[in-house]
Order: sequence, then C-alpha cells, then structure tokens
Amino acid sequence: MTDYTLDLASLLASRLCHDMLSPVGALSNGLELLAEEKDPEMRKRCFELLEQSAKISADKLKFFRLAFGAAGGFGDMVAVEEPRALVDALAGNNARVSVNWALGVATMPKPAVKVLLNFALLGMEALVRGGTLDIGAESRGGASEIVVRAAGPRIAFDQAIGAALEGVLGEDGLTSRNAPAFMLYQIAARQGGGLQFALTEDALVLGAVLPGA
Repeated sequence: MTDYTLDLASLLASRLCHDMLSPVGALSNGLELLAEEKDPEMRKRCFELLEQSAKISADKLKFFRLAFGAAGGFGDMVAVEEPRALVDALAGNNARVSVNWALGVATMPKPAVKVLLNFALLGMEALVRGGTLDIGAESRGGASEIVVRAAGPRIAFDQAIGAALEGVLGEDGLTSRNAPAFMLYQIAARQGGGLQFALTEDALVLGAVLPGA
C-alpha cells in the first residue's frame, strides 16, 4: 500500500495557501489603496474592505486549523458548537448559501468533527450558484453518523473527489484538489468506518459512519 503521508501533508498545505491567497491579497491591496487615498469617504470604504478581508481571513484560518490540522490530537472531544460556529462563519461570507443544522449530540470526537467540517466545505463549494446546506450529526451504537446535503441549481462536484472519498485515486493521483477527500477516507478507515456520497443535478449528499468516533 502506498504511503501518501508526506504528499498529503504537502498538498493540504498547498490547498490552505491557495484558499488564503484571495483574502490576504485583498488586505495587501487595501493597504496600498489606503496609503494613497486622501478622500475621507474613500478612506472609510478602504477601512470597510480591510475589515471584511481580515474577518474572512480569520474565519478561514480558524476553520482550516480544525478541519485540516491536528489541533490537540485525534482523541479529544469537541463541543458541537465549535464546528457549528466555524461553518456558520464561513457560510456567512457567502450571502447565497444558507445553513440548517440538526445536531443530536453535544460533543463529537475530533475525527468526526474533521469529517463534518470537510463535508460542509465540499457542500459549500458545490453550491456555486447558491443554495441550502443541511448538516446533521448523531451518535448511535457508539458510532458517529454524519450527513451533509447541499441543494441548489446545477451542483458542481468533481467525481475525482468522490472517488477519493472511497480511497480511489485516478490517473492524476493525489492532488491539492482531492487531498482533503482522501484525508477523510484515511480518517474513516482508521476508525473502521466508511464514507459515501450521492450526486444529482440539484443535490449532493455526503454521509459518514465512524465507529468509536
């Protein structure tokens, strides 16, 4: 079996840098404009844009820290309000996406939280034209069960990502695009669980069962 540990770490770091480039670049551009702008109203607008970019940057960093990072190890329990706040903050930066929650637990193990966050991210990315993100989680028989449904017009979902959720890498192998999905596959495999997805033109459903998590 191929050991993808080093490649996976590198590609997740690349994905993080890619996603952070836009808001951090906006901060840099805003500072340059502010240094040159003399009009009070335009300076006020620059400050508003800087504040917005700073918030988006902070929201993404907090999200990725728990979604991709170790953040205290894999055995810790996490209050569900933490991932809920992270998803709500990220979705709040996109007015076209609304989030609904159905949580039957107060806490979740760290592996289950990572799956939930990454499922939510995949769902938001699929809603390129906006829509609704429904997120549910419960514990049954000692296993964490997670489901995320993204519904909206013309869902965008790369089948290579779906294959990576099942541990299958295509001709391109492991890439920065499918690395998060493959990470989820490894998390599920480590827990003795599994992932699945179903795709239609107007909905993407992601599900996970993680025994002992």
